[in-house]
Amino acid sequence: MTGTTNHQAYDDLSARFRRIALLGDAEGMLHWDYAAIMPLGGANARAEQLAELGAIAHGILTADETGDLIARASDDTSEMTEWQVANLNEISKKYRRARALDEEFVTTMARAKSACEQAWRDARAQNDFAIVEPTFTVLLDLVREEAKRIGDALELDPLDALMDAFEPGARQANVDPVFDELTSFLPNFLESILAKQQAQPEIIRPEGPFPTDIQRDVGLKFMETLGFDFDRGRLDVSHHPFCGGIPDDVRITTRYDEDDFTSALMGVIHETGHALYEQGLPAEWRLQPVGNALGMSMHESQSLLMEMQVCRSQPFLEYAIPIIRDAFKGTGPAWETENLIRLYHDVSRSYIRVDADEVTYPLHVIVRYRLEKQIISGELQARDIPSAWNAMFKDLVGIDVPHDAHGALQDIHWYDGGFGYFPTYTLGAMTAAQIYQSAKAAIPNVEAEIGHGNFTSLVAWLRENVHGHGRRLSTDDLLTQATGRPLQTSPFIDHLRTRYLPA
Repeated sequence: MTGTTNHQAYDDLSARFRRIALLGDAEGMLHWDYAAIMPLGGANARAEQLAELGAIAHGILTADETGDLIARASDDTSEMTEWQVANLNEISKKYRRARALDEEFVTTMARAKSACEQAWRDARAQNDFAIVEPTFTVLLDLVREEAKRIGDALELDPLDALMDAFEPGARQANVDPVFDELTSFLPNFLESILAKQQAQPEIIRPEGPFPTDIQRDVGLKFMETLGFDFDRGRLDVSHHPFCGGIPDDVRITTRYDEDDFTSALMGVIHETGHALYEQGLPAEWRLQPVGNALGMSMHESQSLLMEMQVCRSQPFLEYAIPIIRDAFKGTGPAWETENLIRLYHDVSRSYIRVDADEVTYPLHVIVRYRLEKQIISGELQARDIPSAWNAMFKDLVGIDVPHDAHGALQDIHWYDGGFGYFPTYTLGAMTAAQIYQSAKAAIPNVEAEIGHGNFTSLVAWLRENVHGHGRRLSTDDLLTQATGRPLQTSPFIDHLRTRYLPA
């Protein structure tokens, strides 16, 4: 009788979370529309819709009945499958986290996020932090309260509580040593690369204009090459490149610069890596927590694997460059394969994170992470963020920030309440290096296949070893199963040395 009761409780929970997932899907698609193609006049109405959907889902999640069902289903899990037990664990985590926040707070937070995000768009366009400062101040107070509430409920430091939402198990105590190690390694390594590049002939940059429609066509071509399913997704334009939506309707956005085709193209490839992960999640666990992506470090690993590990490799570039040259009808020394490979491997100090090379990228992330520590603790207030950003950026990256659009206004994340997210970018870069290292060992001809534009074997390996597991395993367990060890920094550092300063 007990087993039957437990089974019924689990089934009732699954149905409840299916409804929550559907509400979340609707909220996610409305948010995508708001972020990418929403007319300015509809912003307030869309903010209300998002807030209402979030409140309804939160109410279902945090209801006393949900807690009762979790308790009953957890009483005896002996007859459950491994996937069901993992799903129950994910449900329990979501419930405990959400119970820390009441419905009124969630609604207030949703509205504050929408208002701040819209103000950020205006501030960034006008290069004026003062435009977003009032709404950002309000949002930061709410973020700090959220972090404290959840931290108290889970017995975590406030920033750890925020980080845990994006990367389960991530803690400052683990991230700090990794980032300290990279901070010790990267500056001198960067100097050595810059010295080597300076001794080489100057890279010739192809001259534009590069029409947006052609850039889009090239991006679509490589999305298809990588394996993107256009029956379940599309490419659009937004202020900030991102991948959103749901596994059956994955949306990619990018932004175009007619003076530089490289930025949008690699942005599209990056977001396609995210999309492939979403499209490869276990279909049989759709609308259940265990069927979601494992965490943002793993998600970033899939985008950075495609963008940095694979599509900046010599085999892929030798395949891709003739296609790019053909599309733009490029001629002359600037369009020679060797020159364009050097362009794609060029390392430099730059302001914009999404355009940064893979050597300096972690430094961009560390700036944000260290500022987040000060922001969430209350040491740093909204009005002081631009100056603090500029000082830390100068210290770590080595250049002066000319204005806020190239500094504290460049990313959407904070202005949408996304604190604790940034560490996952660099953790993801390290994960990408480790996973690709194992994929190459498992598929000896994979680089030759990529050199012919064939991603079939690589994507199939990723489907089997990463995508198809959803959240069934922890990050450490999945990595150990796929690569033979938990996450380590050495594959990432070895990759950088091999590509940029080979012996």
